[in-house]
Amino acid sequence: MKTSAEYIESVKNLNPRIFIGGKQVKLLENPTTMTVVNANARVYELGTIPQYDEIMNAVSPYTGNKVSRNLHMASSTADLEKRMEMATLTSQMLGTCNYRCVGADTMNALVGITWEMDRELGTDYHKRFIEHLKYLQDNDLAVSGAVTDAKGDRSTRPGQQEDPDVYVHITEKRSDGIVVNGAKVSQSGAIGAHETIVIPTMGMKPGEEKFAVAFAVANGTPGITYICQYTPFTAEREIMDAKYLGNPIYGQRETSIMVFDNVFIPWERVFLCGETKYCGRLIARFAKTHRMNCGGACKVGFADLIIGATQLLAEFSGVQKAPHIVDKITDMVRISETARACSVAAALKGIEEPAGSGFYMPDDVFGNAAKLTVAEGFWDIMKWAGDIGGGLAVTMPSEMDLENPETANYVRKYMKTGAPAESRLRMAKFIQNWCAGLHGAGTWHGAGSPMAQKMAIYNLADMEKKKALAKSLAGLE
Repeated sequence: MKTSAEYIESVKNLNPRIFIGGKQVKLLENPTTMTVVNANARVYELGTIPQYDEIMNAVSPYTGNKVSRNLHMASSTADLEKRMEMATLTSQMLGTCNYRCVGADTMNALVGITWEMDRELGTDYHKRFIEHLKYLQDNDLAVSGAVTDAKGDRSTRPGQQEDPDVYVHITEKRSDGIVVNGAKVSQSGAIGAHETIVIPTMGMKPGEEKFAVAFAVANGTPGITYICQYTPFTAEREIMDAKYLGNPIYGQRETSIMVFDNVFIPWERVFLCGETKYCGRLIARFAKTHRMNCGGACKVGFADLIIGATQLLAEFSGVQKAPHIVDKITDMVRISETARACSVAAALKGIEEPAGSGFYMPDDVFGNAAKLTVAEGFWDIMKWAGDIGGGLAVTMPSEMDLENPETANYVRKYMKTGAPAESRLRMAKFIQNWCAGLHGAGTWHGAGSPMAQKMAIYNLADMEKKKALAKSLAGLE
């Protein structure tokens, strides 16, 4: 297994084509792209720390060796629980995305689907997938996942789009592989991964076979371009010493549009090719595991950081014992722990899916409940953080003013409370990273917008059983 230093050394061999703010940049030379590299390196490092070993690592049944849990296929509810705990731990340690998270969840969805296709269709997708998985495990590679297509006109099916490239699709089948075009959007950390697993964004219908495709692709493959997000936080990082930023090392979640322009994929890396029947099942399985992990458990880790910072700011100002302050922080904890409870329940109530495969998926209702709780509750957590932290989070001077002899004494004098000005400014900037940052909308839409969870929960609820219970006690036939 790789150390963090070995991971950084390994990405020197990658040559991704990356653009930020209209300029082409080098992965290891740009301050924003380096936050992704640093975050990945920290995840590798966590895997080497003994106290986190059971959370971060597992033993592969395919190689018999210890592997990163990011590359492990869940074979029990205990595996699901540890996967959920990894999501929380990495969020606590990074304050941003575990960029291997989506890759882990796409692979856990694909492994069961390929098993089914081989049994039902006589294909060899599962064999291909397991061989590729062993390659990933043997080399301890960082894998991202690509799910969300550009989609174009949302009222129109993929095959009816004016430009078919708004969905990733097959343009050519050859004896040695396929050629794909299209783009995946909002791709978290794909720029710093060794590989990306691509799956369809939605269920496909007969006639949409060219859009029914899943495959693995290496970073730096000819034809792939990454066009990264550009935000005020990007601009700030470009012009300031990172130590003055809210999350100095790991930054905000960094995403990109991942463009596929006539990209060749060899057959051994293709895991679904035209089988529309399985696309809906595949994305549903991805959703249930990703909502437990990214939607629920991950944001619990973020909430722990926000709650800790809010408590510190209250103590700095001497208001930590005020009843209304205690009440608001308690509400933040309630929201976070409710989401954690739903994520734990999703793991422990998981089942083997598909039956007989040996692979496990979380409980769908609890996973959706975890994501829905977080999506709506995260705004309240940030609201209370902003309320208790005060307007300082968006009106404070910079720490750089502490280094200017003309302003330093004023800032130290007027920003000092129960803590030095330096501490208060640093923690206020940390709160700004959340309350005035990208995480609200990201949490709302990540792993699917809340309406998707509401629809899933309603459709999964056993209404006939609930009606029967009510009728029985009410004395109705």
